[in-house]
Amino acid sequence: MATDGESRDDDFSPPQLGAVEIFVRFLRFGLVAFGGPVAQVAWLRERFVERERWVSPERFRRTLAIYQALPGPEAHEMCCWFGMIAGGRAGAIAAGLGFMLPGFALMLLASWAYVRWGVEGGVAGAAFAAAQAAVAGLVLRAAWKLLGSLVHGRAGWVAAAIGAATVVAGGHFAIPLVAGGAIAGFAAVRRVGLASVVTVAALAAVGWTAWHATLPVEASVAVPVSAVANPPLEMFRTGLIGGLITFGGAYTAIPVLEEIATGASGWMTRAQFLDGVAIAGVLPAPLVIFATFVGYLGGGWLGATLATAGMFLPAFAFTLLGHGTLERLLARRGWHAFLDGIAAAVAGMIAATAVAILVGVSGLRTGEGVAWPHAMPTAIALGALGVALRSKSGWTMPVTIAVAAAVGAAVG
Repeated sequence: MATDGESRDDDFSPPQLGAVEIFVRFLRFGLVAFGGPVAQVAWLRERFVERERWVSPERFRRTLAIYQALPGPEAHEMCCWFGMIAGGRAGAIAAGLGFMLPGFALMLLASWAYVRWGVEGGVAGAAFAAAQAAVAGLVLRAAWKLLGSLVHGRAGWVAAAIGAATVVAGGHFAIPLVAGGAIAGFAAVRRVGLASVVTVAALAAVGWTAWHATLPVEASVAVPVSAVANPPLEMFRTGLIGGLITFGGAYTAIPVLEEIATGASGWMTRAQFLDGVAIAGVLPAPLVIFATFVGYLGGGWLGATLATAGMFLPAFAFTLLGHGTLERLLARRGWHAFLDGIAAAVAGMIAATAVAILVGVSGLRTGEGVAWPHAMPTAIALGALGVALRSKSGWTMPVTIAVAAAVGAAVG
């Protein structure tokens, strides 16, 4: 028996299952996986640790910590890991696909309906406008939480500041990611001089961008609600970039994908982008499934599929390439610090994006024929922020968005 309050790994053993059986088990989970990563991870722990005893609580915690330090939706990565230990690499792929397919199918359907019938005016326009306002409040809460959990030490705060400044200046998202990782990595190995050089270079790049900025922050509000034809590889690249920077949760992909999809060469407005985030928030899937919506508006069915594939590819790859290798890699201080620096930079980007969304929330698209008090969107955003600050439930996001949409429909 275990001693000192810990469980022995020998007391737990995963079954050996075929890929089809693993796929069916995780497909059933995917159909009811509401509530976001908190609820999804809790379900996995209750099912495979407490009830079926596949792994010990300690091993589960260690594995979750590793995936939380890496990009990608941790609930999806944990599904792949459970599939891996039960059925090898084929099991990992089967588990990941089973978990994500219900949300992917529902988001595809929602994206098609969004483009087919539109949401301008009437009940639908009011509901989506209110949902956008709620998303603004929820993103601001996520930014506050991520700043506390992802930003550590002076190097972390410098990286976060560069991330926020890049968003304000309209700079390329790669600047804070590279700079943040380098600053934290050099600081961790006590090469303060190199860290200072990188900091100055990053700030100079941000300043140069701000001085010479010629690109608008978002696409014209005249962009129609339609699936625009973009190169398929562009949709895959967009999703892959999002999948590689989802440190600490799906919220970290929001500012980067928003920059790509709503910029001067983008294919969406900010209002449409927020609609996609709102829809993803009420589906049984990781929040990053909004990449499907972004891809659909950029390239139809093929664009949606490729954007989704790019978003989830890192989550599959980290498990398939070897969990043991990841453990050894993250044991190296420099690499861990490098990842922490990237995460801190992304947290700063989210904070700046959240503030920008909240400031402009009263001007979000409500559609023709929608009449409500001018301050209502701001009130909804602040109400959602208040609920999120007080609630610790994994159901906060879907319930808040659903209630906001209902209120908007009723009032509008």
